[in-house]
Order: sequence, then C-alpha cells, then structure tokens
Amino acid sequence: MTSWQEFATQAPVLADFGKTRFQSGVAYLGTLRADGGPRVHPVTPILGEQLFLFMEPTSPKGKDLQRDPRYTLHCAVEDMEGGGGEFYVRGQARLISDPDIRLQAVEAATYDPAERYILFVLSVEFAFMNVYVEGSPTPRRWQSPE
Repeated sequence: MTSWQEFATQAPVLADFGKTRFQSGVAYLGTLRADGGPRVHPVTPILGEQLFLFMEPTSPKGKDLQRDPRYTLHCAVEDMEGGGGEFYVRGQARLISDPDIRLQAVEAATYDPAERYILFVLSVEFAFMNVYVEGSPTPRRWQSPE
C-alpha cells in the first residue's frame, strides 16, 4: 500500500496539485454499502506523511470502510467550468489505533479532532488530476507500481 509521502515522491506534480485541491474545501469520499451500492460522504482529508480521515465512530462511512476498505476521494470543484481543476485518488482504507500515528494526524489537521473520532489511513493506488486550459481538459494520471 502506497502512502501519501511515497506517492508525493513518485508523482510530485500530482501530489502538490492534490494537496492544494484537498485543502480548498470539502472533499467527497466514495464507499460501498453492505448491499454493494455506492455511497458518497463529505469529508475533510488531512495530509501529512499519510492521507488521513477522522470520523465519528458511528459514521456509515467508517462502517463501510471497515467492511470493504476500497475508497475513492474527490476534491470539490469550484464551478461548472471546473475552476481550479479536479483531483481524485483511490486505494484502500485502514482503521488505525496506534497512538503515534494518531498524533501525526492530529498535528497535521487543520481542525481539532475530537478524542472520540476514529482514524483511517488511506493508501494511494491511483491518482487523477485535470485542469482546463482555454476550455480543453488536460488530464494526468498516476498508478502505484505495487
């Protein structure tokens, strides 16, 4: 499983763009429900050495990720013209109980995560970015070599 830091080393342009887009507002986490149907959740991703997500322990997204760790995470888009561009990653989520890793996530957060929140680390297996230059898309992709 590729960490955010490993992804950033292998694809620095995409990672820098993704960091900017994920920090520009709410992002949208896609998970799979128990019946296999898709579900989308607004989230606030945290970027440090890892890609982190805190959430309420009763959250449906947490239950989804514990049952099936596959996820996708897409940034908010500013307007109908794709202003600022779009970015998404997909990979596997892992529930974390290690206090040292939790401290890393808390220190990297732009808000104060509540003690009751559970923490997930998200691997990066695939990344996609797209910006529009004079109305034309200019996509770039990256895939983990693993």
